[in-house]
Amino acid sequence: MSPVTMTIVAVVTLLNVLACAWLIWWTARRQPGEVAEGEVKDHVWDGDLRERNNPMPRWWLILFFGTILFALAYFLLYPGVVRGTLGWSEDRQYRDEMQRAQRQYAPIYTAFAGRSIVDLAKDPKAVALGRSLFATNCINCHGSDARGAPGFPDLTDNDWLYGGTPEDIVKSITFGREGVMPPLGAALGPQGVEEVVDYVLTLSGHQEPADKVAAGRERFALCAACHGPDGKGNPVIGSKNLTDDIWLYGGSAATLAKTVTEGRHGKMPAHQWLGDDKIRLLAAYVYSLSHP
Repeated sequence: MSPVTMTIVAVVTLLNVLACAWLIWWTARRQPGEVAEGEVKDHVWDGDLRERNNPMPRWWLILFFGTILFALAYFLLYPGVVRGTLGWSEDRQYRDEMQRAQRQYAPIYTAFAGRSIVDLAKDPKAVALGRSLFATNCINCHGSDARGAPGFPDLTDNDWLYGGTPEDIVKSITFGREGVMPPLGAALGPQGVEEVVDYVLTLSGHQEPADKVAAGRERFALCAACHGPDGKGNPVIGSKNLTDDIWLYGGSAATLAKTVTEGRHGKMPAHQWLGDDKIRLLAAYVYSLSHP
């Protein structure tokens, strides 16, 4: 929210609080021509229903005005129309809490510093810490069991877009990844897409019509720049291995046709803010999933 918008919201809120105070004061005071407290008013409903002049109890009014005074005090103490006399800000509170957490938990993670990822993956305590970090930061995309979902890699199958060595995993977590497959529908046409899909399916052992496979093999030259002439991909750029029958978005003919036609764009955010010690423990847990 921009500073201008915040100011507008604060001013409108303050005006509403003041308006409520005026409304309560105005309705609580005796109006001209009003009968005395406890007496019957002169108007009648439904022929015989009359109302006595019973104003709100004084303790109720005190609560109303106390609430309004609390709101005004809150405006003075915390950022609102003014900066706030306590000097509080959400950024400052976040920094203070992060520093306090760092002092409290840093020794737990630094105890595992200096050990290799492979060694940490064999340590139950290190794996348990890595699992907790995974549950906090990774399950939204990869799932609580790390088996992923369409568009989010399965981390348990030892099939890696950017390489599955400890160093590659650390790099993926630290800096994130972004992979783009361009749409090829316009270049191939509907028939060309179908032929390429049939050829790609044969790379992982499926049986497809021979004539379409032969035509798809010729058209696959358009794909070989990224996936290689043998279709085994390139971990340097994150291109998929098409020969192992493991698919990021699904391996049906319809899904593959959609992928070829429209392209795909996948992005994993960087987690460099976790720090080296946490990243290494997280990498050790991920590594242990495919290296039991």
